[in-house]
Amino acid sequence: MEIIEESKYIKPAGREKIYKWFLRLTKRLSERQMLAILAVVVGALAGLGTYLFEVLLHFIKSCLVNWFDVDTFHILYLIYPGIGIILATLFVKYIVKDNISEGVTRVLYAMSSRGSRIAGHNCWTSVVGGATTIGFGGSVGPEAPIVLTGAAIGSNVGKLAKLNYRNITLLLCCGAGAAVASIFKAPITGVVFVLEILMLDITSASVIPLLISSITATTLAIVLRGWEPIISVTLSPADAFQIKQIPLFILLGCICGVMSYYFTSANAAIGRRVGAVKSQYKKWIIGGSVLGLLIFLFPPLYGEGYEAFVSLMHGDKQTIFERSLFYAFKDIDWVVLIYIIATMLFKVIATATTNASGGVGGTFAPSLFVGAFTGASLALFCQLCFGWEISIATFTLVGMAGVMAGVMNAPLTSIFLIAELSNGYGLFIPLMIVACIAFAVGYYLDPDSIYTKRLRAKGELLTHDKDKSVLVFLKLEELMENDFVRLRESATLGDVVSIIATARRNIFPVIDNFGHLLGIVQLDDLREDMFKHEKWGNPITTYMIQPPDRIIEKEQIQEVLPRFDQNHTWMLPVVDKQNRYKGFISKSRILNAYREQLVNISQ
Repeated sequence: MEIIEESKYIKPAGREKIYKWFLRLTKRLSERQMLAILAVVVGALAGLGTYLFEVLLHFIKSCLVNWFDVDTFHILYLIYPGIGIILATLFVKYIVKDNISEGVTRVLYAMSSRGSRIAGHNCWTSVVGGATTIGFGGSVGPEAPIVLTGAAIGSNVGKLAKLNYRNITLLLCCGAGAAVASIFKAPITGVVFVLEILMLDITSASVIPLLISSITATTLAIVLRGWEPIISVTLSPADAFQIKQIPLFILLGCICGVMSYYFTSANAAIGRRVGAVKSQYKKWIIGGSVLGLLIFLFPPLYGEGYEAFVSLMHGDKQTIFERSLFYAFKDIDWVVLIYIIATMLFKVIATATTNASGGVGGTFAPSLFVGAFTGASLALFCQLCFGWEISIATFTLVGMAGVMAGVMNAPLTSIFLIAELSNGYGLFIPLMIVACIAFAVGYYLDPDSIYTKRLRAKGELLTHDKDKSVLVFLKLEELMENDFVRLRESATLGDVVSIIATARRNIFPVIDNFGHLLGIVQLDDLREDMFKHEKWGNPITTYMIQPPDRIIEKEQIQEVLPRFDQNHTWMLPVVDKQNRYKGFISKSRILNAYREQLVNISQ
């Protein structure tokens, strides 16, 4: 991933003026007071960015689909998604000239590998790219582009104020949390989302700015859009939690855990398959064809799908058949159940295809969609097979929390989100049961979330384990030492004796004419013969030994460090994949760099 270091849209002179104005304004404030003020600024800007995203998305949708008849399908469903993907791809390639997909993953990457610096263009480009993709029917969610937008705002405010890494990271997280809080009008969810997925440390110094930014963004969202949340549902007394339903909620948790594994696995597999296609034109054809066909058959897959599962949540099963080929079968209960299950399974394929073929969007809303349809499927099945009086709204809401917990590895975020959306905590017990079980099952099947799988494979993932997270910042190529004198395989002991007087090291790599590492020679192994002139003609390979291990360049430090203890050594050679010698890496150099990095992060 490449992220542009500095904003192209604010000239250096302009940045300097802003910084001087900021210094005059805050010179009498403590660090905590300054961060509180900046948190308000970040929260307000993130809330405004969310509002502009929703306005643009609503405008595009209204222009494209609101004039369709609800009881007929339309051929344009086959065309719109492909057009959206093409427009988003061209926008990214020729205007943005940077990768803006996978918003949450990019935020995590910025924190681990870019000093929490996100390019300034992400303050608006994700809004345009995401709204275009979703508005034309891309089956992805708006949350990831909005989170990237909020995080970019926080990062750039921190850069303009010339803050250190720790405080820039805090403002980045304030922006991400504010974006989540704004779109759902759920401030607690925004804070928990950051603490569970993004943040390293949970202290009062970090939580207070997060609360301030989330509350600011939520307040602005209410002022601009009213009190109604993006997913509006009010539970009736008939939807209340009942103790006798606990076995069903346990079953739902297990099903949601399996569905979350299906979600992450299918998303990764489709992403690899489509990503392997070199031609962008072929990707457009694949994405447009698959997505157009799926939406043509299952219209609820159009866009993020909020309207579909909100209707399902309210027991309006017929609404999901609008503009569908199967509209005539909307009153047959078994057809409804099969249709819901098929829509749930194909949603994952539609989401993965949209992103892989060039669309801009996230998996936050699709995980809620799949969870809602999972819970509704179980409730409908019990109604049809056993005649049980089960609340579809309750199981839909709880299912949303279950799949989201498994897909994102974030049970607390899912619990608080659904609790806030349902205007109360009456479902707290079933939410905890299902979210925890789904998280446990999903984690057992795959310990990585949909956001962390690729980063962990590259060793670029920050976690709540500070020791492991600090190692992420250390790069092998930066710590490698290459001031060792190289010996040719044709060298003799006499050649080495003449070198020793000026050599700074007591280890010598032996290489062939093509630079391949043949072995190493240690000074201690030469001492007995180096003062015997009659042995100076001995080939140096006589004294050569094989190193206990070899480190491949680009390996991650967290994988390299244990190998020193396994081999009982303090120094190991580094080679490329063709065994060409590159240098040495020492355990002491890694430990010293670790201590320095730990101090940098803390300060």
